[in-house]
Amino acid sequence: MSTVAVIDYGMGNLHSISKALQHASPDTNVVVTSDAEKILNADRVVFPGVGAMRDCMQALQDFNLVPVIKQAAQTKPFLGICLGMQALLNDSQENGHTDCLGILDGHVLRFAEPLRDNNGEILKVPHMGWNEVKQNPHPLWRDIPDNSRFYFVHSYYAAPQSSEIIAGTSDYPNAFACALMKDNVFAVQFHPEKSQTVGLQLLANFLMWDGK
Repeated sequence: MSTVAVIDYGMGNLHSISKALQHASPDTNVVVTSDAEKILNADRVVFPGVGAMRDCMQALQDFNLVPVIKQAAQTKPFLGICLGMQALLNDSQENGHTDCLGILDGHVLRFAEPLRDNNGEILKVPHMGWNEVKQNPHPLWRDIPDNSRFYFVHSYYAAPQSSEIIAGTSDYPNAFACALMKDNVFAVQFHPEKSQTVGLQLLANFLMWDGK
């Protein structure tokens, strides 16, 4: 039986993501843990998160998880979700400036306000609700139609240094990277555990993915 470790550092809806992973693959052993050995011994790792980046990075340091995450992201299939995606980049504008993990090259920026759509109507920040995702080729999109709708809740977005690591984009109102890829790492801004059928399919794809 394969094992997936969901990293527990005190931030994120861990019950929701663990339940979704179990539903996507009933035969997978889902372990919610902050234990370094369990994380590094798992076949796959999920790094979820909600909240503020400064709190996230402080919690990772308090739990001694920074080196664990960096090692896991180099050695096995690794999925970052929402704040867990943003934390993989170099730094964030949130809380003035917060240094992040630097696993993916790029920055986390706040949506400029006021945002306006093509009709001049103001768009709210945070970006909250369902939005289409335009895909770039990757195994985790298997059996998910292009432009499928996923569920978002965020005020900041990823701005990677290279377009080569962009796995998907969404518009609000301009295109922004909402999925990133590099080697065995895949990361998404949206919440697959809240995205119904397509979200469960993405999680199922991850639980079968060999990281290549």
